[in-house]
Amino acid sequence: MNKKAIEVKGVSKTFRLPLTRKVTVQSYFVNPFERQEYRTFRALQNVNFSVDEGEFFSVIGRNGAGKSTLLKILAGVYEQDSGKVCINGRIVPFLELGVGFQPELTARENVYLNGVLLGLTRKEVAKLFDEIIEFSELKGFEEVPIKNFSSGMTVRLGFSVAIKTHADIMLLDEVLAVGDEHFQTKCYSYFKSIKGKKTIVYVSHNLVAVKQFSDRVLYLDEDNKYYVGPPDEMIQTYAKDVSTMDQTN
Repeated sequence: MNKKAIEVKGVSKTFRLPLTRKVTVQSYFVNPFERQEYRTFRALQNVNFSVDEGEFFSVIGRNGAGKSTLLKILAGVYEQDSGKVCINGRIVPFLELGVGFQPELTARENVYLNGVLLGLTRKEVAKLFDEIIEFSELKGFEEVPIKNFSSGMTVRLGFSVAIKTHADIMLLDEVLAVGDEHFQTKCYSYFKSIKGKKTIVYVSHNLVAVKQFSDRVLYLDEDNKYYVGPPDEMIQTYAKDVSTMDQTN
């Protein structure tokens, strides 16, 4: 029996979303006691699945189906309303790469800062620094402040630091969408090299990559239903549902 890296049991998550918002300071003075109305949005309902150690497990579905919410629950960013999540191993979330970077600091300084925050020692960062810069293709930019980087450069640097950490489980949420095609190809080659060695949970709309790398796929639909199965089967189910929805609309 395979050892479980992640177990999700009966997880549900609901958000309260404001129906209206006061857009100016003046409106607060004109109607200071106006009640804010909310609607409830159920992002996840009674979701159950597990991920084996070393498995490449993808999550697909249309926007608003709860994919990012699920990853943030696994990462500990959100807390589920009900249910249980069991994590066996060290998680490194690739949710918003570069968010922790300090814009006034240089790329070098941010590599050290981010690396330590992700669990590396300064000595380990020093040893890995050249590899990080080489993978990110930012040689010559080491002393440039991050505020002068493009979003693509920032993501490349963040990804290059994160893959050097002591992670057992990687959570990836469309982090490669910002990078160019060449860098995406390099990242997918990296995934291929670690497949079976680390557990990866991958959220993406790139169904070609999902089909190529995944061992199993979780499909979240817009009606709070979900399906888990082989990549081909889940992608076909998703494509069929999307086609049906588009014809209905």
